[in-house]
Amino acid sequence: MRRSTFVSGSRWALACLACLVCVEAWFAGLAHAATAAVDQVDQAAPVRPVEPNAKPEKRKTAQLVVAGGCFWCTEAVYEELDGVLTVVSGYAGGTPDTANYRAVSTGTTKHAEAIEIVYDPTRITREQLLEVFFDAHDPTQLNRQGPDVGTQYRSAIFYAGPEEKAAAQQIIDRLNADKKFRKPIVTTLEPLEKFFPAEEYHQDYAARKPLDPYVRQSSTPKVIKVRKKYADWLKAKEKDKSRNPAN
Repeated sequence: MRRSTFVSGSRWALACLACLVCVEAWFAGLAHAATAAVDQVDQAAPVRPVEPNAKPEKRKTAQLVVAGGCFWCTEAVYEELDGVLTVVSGYAGGTPDTANYRAVSTGTTKHAEAIEIVYDPTRITREQLLEVFFDAHDPTQLNRQGPDVGTQYRSAIFYAGPEEKAAAQQIIDRLNADKKFRKPIVTTLEPLEKFFPAEEYHQDYAARKPLDPYVRQSSTPKVIKVRKKYADWLKAKEKDKSRNPAN
C-alpha cells in the first residue's frame, strides 16, 4: 500500500479512526447482547417467596402410660422397640404429695409403679405397644407381679380419654375370648390424671445395672422374650441381640 503524504489528516489516519469506531461498536453490541440474555434468564426464573421466621415441622408423637409390676422391668422392654422415643419410670394413680419411692413402696398411696412411653405413631402403633405390654408381664396376677406384692405392682393401663379406654378394653376382651391366658385378665383401666417421673436413680436402671441380681432374675428374661417374639419391631442395633439372646 502506498503511504499518503498527509500526517494528521491523511486517509490512513482516517481509516484507523474508522476501525477503532467499528471495534468499539462491536464490543458495545456484545455487552448489550449479554445484558439482554441475563435479563431474559432473570425474568424466566421463578421467584420464591421468602417465609419470615419459617420453622421446621415438628415430629408428631403420642404417649402411653402403663403399669406392669416393677418399672425397671417394663422400662427395659420398651426401650428396645423401634419407634419408641423415650421411656420414663414413674408413678401414676395417686396424688403429687405421695409420688415418691418411699411412699409408694408402702402400697397405700394408690400409685402404681408405671412407665411413660413417648413414641412415633408413624413407626409403631398404640395397639402394638399394648400387645407387647400383655406379653411382657402376667396380666392375670392381681396386685402383684412375681415376687413383688402390693397394689403398687398392679397391672394397669392409664387412658387419656374415652377412645383410649375403649380401645384398651377391646384388646382385653379379645385376649380373654381367645383364651390367651389360663386365667382372666385383671388389668385395670384407670384415667390418667398425671404421670410423675420417679427419682433419677430409677431411670434406665436395668441398662445401667445388668448384673444386678433382681435385674437378671426379673427384667432380663422379659427383655429376651420380647426380643425373640418381636424381632421385626426392634431398633436396628437391638436386632442382633435378638439373634444372640445371651447378650
